[in-house]
Order: sequence, then structure tokens, then C-alpha cells
Amino acid sequence: MDSQLVNSKDAAKALGVSVLTLYDWLSQSDAGEFEIRGQPATINYYQGGRKGQGRIQIEAAEVDRLKELMRVRPRSVRQRRPSQRRHFYPGITVELGDPGD
Repeated sequence: MDSQLVNSKDAAKALGVSVLTLYDWLSQSDAGEFEIRGQPATINYYQGGRKGQGRIQIEAAEVDRLKELMRVRPRSVRQRRPSQRRHFYPGITVELGDPGD
């Protein structure tokens, strides 16, 4: 059980966000409202102190997991065929045109 803990400053730097953004993410995660790229996510972290007001530390593996959730993977673009003009209209049984003619 030898896991390396990093402080919030180093974790934020590794994630490419500010420390304040990381704190915001942690509070959203605590409330169950945190999403990365539209997918719900949680952040596991440690907070010391008798009343839970101490320094925040995150495992290095958790930072790597969050970075992987943030990764953008290109999707192949589906080729669409050009739309075709319809020469008939389903459900219409009368000739189309000016009713006065």
C-alpha cells in the first residue's frame, strides 16, 4: 500500500487547472454534481485535520485517472450522402397546384 500522495497545488498543476478550480471540482464531487466531458465523475481525496479542515492530498493514481477522463479521443466522421429531392409526398393523394386552375 505504497501510494504517493500529492498536494492540491501539484495535483492542479498536473491536471492543467488552477488550485481554485480543483477546489471547485472537489466541492462539486462531494455534492455528486461533478462531470468531466459530460460524464458523472467523483474525486477521491484525503483531507487531514481534526475537523476535516486540513490540507488536501490526492493519490497520484487518482490524478492520472482524472487526466484520462479529460482525454479527448477523436471520433471518425460519418460520411453522409447528399439529400435527395422528393418528387412525391407520402399521404397526399391529390394533385398539387393552385386550386383555382
